[in-house]
Amino acid sequence: MKFAKNVAAKLAAGALVSTAIFAGQAMAEGKTYGMIVNNMAFPYDVVIADGFKAAVEAAGDKAVILDSKMGMDTEANQIDDLLSQKVAGIAFMANDSVAVMALVDKVAEAGVPIVASAVPVGDPNVNAVDYAYPKLNALVSTQDVMAGHVAGVYAAGVLPKDREVKIAVVEGAPGFAVVKQREDGFEAALKEAGIKYKIVSSQPSDWTPDSGETICANALTANPDLDMIFSHADDMALGCAKAISAAGSKAMLIATGGGSKLGAEAIKAGEIVASVCTQPGLIGKLSAETLAEAAKDPKAAKKGQYVTYDMVALTKDNVDSCPQW
Repeated sequence: MKFAKNVAAKLAAGALVSTAIFAGQAMAEGKTYGMIVNNMAFPYDVVIADGFKAAVEAAGDKAVILDSKMGMDTEANQIDDLLSQKVAGIAFMANDSVAVMALVDKVAEAGVPIVASAVPVGDPNVNAVDYAYPKLNALVSTQDVMAGHVAGVYAAGVLPKDREVKIAVVEGAPGFAVVKQREDGFEAALKEAGIKYKIVSSQPSDWTPDSGETICANALTANPDLDMIFSHADDMALGCAKAISAAGSKAMLIATGGGSKLGAEAIKAGEIVASVCTQPGLIGKLSAETLAEAAKDPKAAKKGQYVTYDMVALTKDNVDSCPQW
C-alpha cells in the first residue's frame, strides 16, 4: 500500500511537471502576427517592418514579415497564406488603397484583427485623411496632409513674397493616397501664407532616388529658373539633389516623409533645405501594439480607429532630434 501511494505521488508529480513544461512551451511560442509591406527595397518599409517585429517579439510573440513587391495579386495571396496559418492578426501596407478593401473585408469576415500601416484603405479622393475603413481595427499612419503642411509652412517662410514663384513637384508613386494628401497639405500652407505660386511641373516617381533624379533633371531643363522643388519623400529628394547640383541650379529643395539617415546627412550638407520628421519605426510599433490589443478579444475589439503622432520640420538646427531610420 505504501509502495502504491509512492508511485501515485510520483505519477502526480510527473503530471504536474509535464503540465508545467507544456504550459511553458505554449507561453514561449506565443501568438503569431503577420505584416505585409509594399516593398523591402524601400528603407521606409524596412524600418516599419523592423519596428513591428521588435514590438511583437518584445511581447514574447512571433512576427512573419512578407514583401509584396508592390503587387496587388501578391498581396492578396499573402493575405490568404497568413489566414491559412491562423495568425492572431495582420498588419499590411496597401498597394492600392481602393482595390485592397476587398482583402480587408475577407480578413474581417474571418474574425482576424487587421491594421493598415502607413497607407490608408479607401478612396483618398473621397475620404478624410484620418478616415479608417470601418472593417479595419485601425489605420496607423503619419497624418500625411499634416506632413505636407509642415513642409509647406517652412517653404512659405523662405520663398519670395513679392512675385509669383515657380515650383516643381516630385510626386510619390501612382495609386498611393499619400500623394494627394501630402500635396494638398503643402499647397494649403502656401495659400494660407499668401504665397503666389505656380506648379510648373509635377511628375510621379517610384519612390526611389533614381526616379527623383530623372524627374528633377527634366524639370530643371524645362524650367531653369525654378525657385523650389518639393519632393513627397526624402528618398526622391536624394536623387533630386544630384540633379540640382549637376544643373548648377539655385532651386531650393524641400521634402516631406523625412527622418532617414541619408536624408539627415543631405540636410546637414545643405543639399536638402528642410524635410519633415516621420517615424516609420513608430508606425510599426504602434501597429503591433494595436493588433495585440485587438487579439485579446477579436469579437469585441474596437474598429475604425485612427492612430498617429506629431511631426516637426527638420533643418540643420534640429535634424538630429528625429529618430533616424
